[in-house]
Amino acid sequence: MAPISPEADWVSRLADEVIAEAERRAPGKPVVCASGISPSGPIHLGNLRELMVPHLVADEIKRRGIPCEHLLSWDDYDRFRKVPADIDPAWQEHIGKPLTSVPAPPGSTHPNWAEHFKAPLVAALAELGIEVRAVSQTAQYGAGAYRDQILFAMRERRRIDAVLARYRTKQAGQDTDPADVADEAERAAVEGSGAAVEDDGSAGSAGYYPYKPYCSVCERDTTTVTAYDDETTELSYTCACGHGETVKLSEHRRGKLVWKVDWPMRWAYEGVIFEPSGVDHHSPGSSWVVGGQLVSEIFGGTRPIGPMYAFVGISGMAKMSSSKGRVPTAADALKILEAPVLRWLYARRKPSQSFKIAFDGEIQRTYDEWDALGRRVAEGTAQPADAAAHRRAVGTAAGALPATPRPLPYRMLASVVDITTGDEEQTLRILSDLDPAHPISSLDQTRPRLDRAAHWVATQLPAEQRTQVRGEPDGELLASLGERQQESLRLLREGLDDHWSLDGLTTLVYGVPKAQAGLAQDAKPTPELKAAQREFFALLYRLLVGRETGPRLPTLLLAVGADRVRTLLGGPGSGSGAGAEG
Repeated sequence: MAPISPEADWVSRLADEVIAEAERRAPGKPVVCASGISPSGPIHLGNLRELMVPHLVADEIKRRGIPCEHLLSWDDYDRFRKVPADIDPAWQEHIGKPLTSVPAPPGSTHPNWAEHFKAPLVAALAELGIEVRAVSQTAQYGAGAYRDQILFAMRERRRIDAVLARYRTKQAGQDTDPADVADEAERAAVEGSGAAVEDDGSAGSAGYYPYKPYCSVCERDTTTVTAYDDETTELSYTCACGHGETVKLSEHRRGKLVWKVDWPMRWAYEGVIFEPSGVDHHSPGSSWVVGGQLVSEIFGGTRPIGPMYAFVGISGMAKMSSSKGRVPTAADALKILEAPVLRWLYARRKPSQSFKIAFDGEIQRTYDEWDALGRRVAEGTAQPADAAAHRRAVGTAAGALPATPRPLPYRMLASVVDITTGDEEQTLRILSDLDPAHPISSLDQTRPRLDRAAHWVATQLPAEQRTQVRGEPDGELLASLGERQQESLRLLREGLDDHWSLDGLTTLVYGVPKAQAGLAQDAKPTPELKAAQREFFALLYRLLVGRETGPRLPTLLLAVGADRVRTLLGGPGSGSGAGAEG
């Protein structure tokens, strides 16, 4: 895909800045954009912003024909900090071990804890069109990739300690503790950030050491370095389990630099030009702030360009039956949202702007906005920033993402699935009646959007909001109606055959009160007419579904079928077959 106008949106402006910085720092080399994810638990939609922001910038750079890679650093060598509420408490025995040394949750097919939580995100990234170069920190440390950097940091430990000491007295300067965050979505994002509540290797009685060994007996990081020789690289440590030993650090592979040293070391090692981070990293004395000092003063590098990104909230999370007790992941969202729509939600907001992803009824409004934007883009009337966000949502530099051939309104699809309880034959009958001039001939034309709407109905629509069409006419209500109400029902019944399409039925249900008022069908609404229409709609809902609200009436009428509508509205069934149920 061709580049987007540099003035179009926040992504273009950041790409300009990153390209200029890359040319200054490392001319001729591929631009490196980076993300870091700790697979310590479900990787939430808030954490997805850690990936989406650099992806969008890297993709824009690629669109301009400039070599660029998106580095995903799996912080899977982090310590296991706590056992989630829904996991066997016996996992407490693994606290302090690397995530890759912790058994996967019960029932998992994955080899360890980290791989179990990586897998859903890896699948989601593929569906979202996000290409990364994934690097496991377990593999990097285990292979000795950072040997020289570790030995260097140990030699410079006093200078590192001096930098860290500038911030240790600042209580507000600690990385955010998840326990201090009130909002559940924000708390989950902090917990998955990789740096939350990590120590900085603060000095003990034997001095300061930025390297933390994992015990060779119990595998935990409950260790204390007691001595180190710069010449021989011999390092002695003791562990809370009672074990103690001396190892040669130049050959040791079971340990890592503490977080506030590890992160800036990797900035220099990987040549990272761009890496955003969450608000939890940007307080005074946090890992981002201290890392900027360490990378320049110790490791001879430069902190990346790194905008702060705000948290992503969830609308309707309390109703999530399938994800009780945790914040939803990208995999959860992709079950109810098409990939381009999820991409768009991140692309249309600047990183500093917070937003919510709807899992409740607001999802229908989200789709209405998305479809309206698509129409404006097709007409050439969309604002430049909106058009740019749309283009970034529907494809990447590698090409277009899969799309629904006939993207019918999400709210309509949800209503049809709700009314038919997912019966495909009935669903196809209804959808083929929507536009008789261009009928839907196969449900495949409406996928994957239809499947997303069906999953939303099955998992997110509260039982009290499900639509139950009456099995028999409400004789008592019909007998109580006045002459004017009976006439309105007759006009609707008689008009069904001539208006059997979505647009036709829309005209009919709004037109009956107009006809009764002696108004032309194109008459502009007045307060009196609107009141009459609301009263008529409430009557139809009561007769069809037993309550005063429900799915949009034209969709409901199509779903029920003309014969059954006539019966429920007090008239005999018609043998004409218009919209007759199979």
